[in-house]
Amino acid sequence: MLAGLTLFGTATVASAQTYPITPTQRATAQQTAQTGIPLSELAPNAPDEYTVKRGDTLWAISRMYLRTPWRWPELWGMNINEIRNPHLIYPGQMLYLDKTGGRARLSTRRGTGAPEGTIKLSPRTRTESLSGMALPTLNTALIEPFLTEPIVTDEDSVRLAPRIVAGNDNHVLLSRGDRAYARGEANAPLVEKPGPINQYRVFRNATPLKDPATGEILGYEAQYLGKVQLQRSETTETMMQDGKEVTSVVPATVDVVAAKEEIRAGDRLLPEPPRQLLSYAPRAPSGTIANGRIISVYGNAVQFAAQNQVVSINKGTRDGLETGNVLAILKNGETIVDRTNGGKETLKLPNERIGLLMVFRPFEKVSYALVLEISDTPKAGDLLINP
Repeated sequence: MLAGLTLFGTATVASAQTYPITPTQRATAQQTAQTGIPLSELAPNAPDEYTVKRGDTLWAISRMYLRTPWRWPELWGMNINEIRNPHLIYPGQMLYLDKTGGRARLSTRRGTGAPEGTIKLSPRTRTESLSGMALPTLNTALIEPFLTEPIVTDEDSVRLAPRIVAGNDNHVLLSRGDRAYARGEANAPLVEKPGPINQYRVFRNATPLKDPATGEILGYEAQYLGKVQLQRSETTETMMQDGKEVTSVVPATVDVVAAKEEIRAGDRLLPEPPRQLLSYAPRAPSGTIANGRIISVYGNAVQFAAQNQVVSINKGTRDGLETGNVLAILKNGETIVDRTNGGKETLKLPNERIGLLMVFRPFEKVSYALVLEISDTPKAGDLLINP
């Protein structure tokens, strides 16, 4: 395994991204620091030297050096005790590949040979501020919208959620900056919760996600429309009418603070979840994934997936999937009738591997995944296996 990069610096990087390091990653890194990897595990055109550039990602660099880029810890085994955050690497750093002794090691300084044991590198002091300069694991712009936009839930959670009942000044279609009114169910009014900001995501159309293999409904995907901020809680008001007291509901007041599409009466509100710090370090699943399938390609009426596109898959946390797990995509071989021997025989063509995807948002029964590499066009129903 590749003895990894020194990824790096001093306290000046404290405010840069801080991805968690799993015990498995750390154990692998410690082993690779001592042994390196066989030369056969290197990518065919792995460069002897490489200067890290702006726009690089750790996935791309890993793919440059390894046949299997999801074997993530193999890039950063060295100096793990001295490095605060081994996921950090910066533009301008030089990487050197040492292939002596039949093993491969990667370092940030040029070596003349690989001594026995671990090559120990010292952290380097940098005078410029490196905050925000560390390379991301992947192009995070491809993933960030999906951490809050789509949601998979059960049908009742959306059906019973608070709903928009009207717009201010009789506005039918609402966009950013508009005021609207909303209410909850009779036993669950829409009221302010403890905390400085009460924001809600706006959804419509809970679409069932069905397992292509079994037909089981795994959840419901709600269409994300935008965000609103609660300004006043839902209340009641009692008035005298025809000599009688009549109590009426006064809807809550919300302001539209973001709109991906126009919002209208009947759309549902779900609380804005807290942002979570997630590790996107690609790695193989810890267990075998059986009967995995692509359910759908995210987007309106999109049938085929391109590279860097998001898909939903029929496996989730109940199947052992975690953020960062990589799966191989197999094109389902067609069934044909063989007439080449004078008769008619039904044949099933072999499944062909056509790409890789990475899980970045797992739910219980389904997950969202990013298509990392393709050699053909993935589509709903294609198979998924361990890489």
